[in-house]
Amino acid sequence: MEINAVNALTYEDFVKLFGNVVEKCPLIPAAIWSYRPFKDLADIEAHMREFIHGLPDSGKEGVLRCHPDLAGRDLQSGTLTRESQEEQSRAGMTTLDSAESLHMSSLNTEYKERFGFPFVICARLNSKADIVRQLSERLNNDRATERERAIEEVTKICSLRLRNIVLSDIQTKL
Repeated sequence: MEINAVNALTYEDFVKLFGNVVEKCPLIPAAIWSYRPFKDLADIEAHMREFIHGLPDSGKEGVLRCHPDLAGRDLQSGTLTRESQEEQSRAGMTTLDSAESLHMSSLNTEYKERFGFPFVICARLNSKADIVRQLSERLNNDRATERERAIEEVTKICSLRLRNIVLSDIQTKL
């Protein structure tokens, strides 16, 4: 999809198309639509990143709470978003054996009890082993440090999802 086509989208179509680049947070593309015309994909990313980083801590934590647990209940019940399903699958989170699944569940619970929001990591950029290691390590962070670390992961996820949407049309023509 060319940037001119993105800029020509109605508000409703823009929010529909980009509504899940930040997991279950259509408010973010809704908030940046008024910055059109965008120069390029990097401009869209910059506006989304700026909006997210400009949120108060409670808003950032709200964004984080929209994310599912890795290998958690939503995966087991089949209620993950299409994007999360693909990302968790690529990282090997959909093929955990029972011991690995139990370990992830325990770590996810400990993390949420400690921080009040789910563990967020860009699954597409990490292996199953990396995810488990980072989840264990990040349990040692304080809340403020972990909130900012998790928000950085949200922006990575957002960037990759934006690229999938905007560049997928170009890649299919190559």
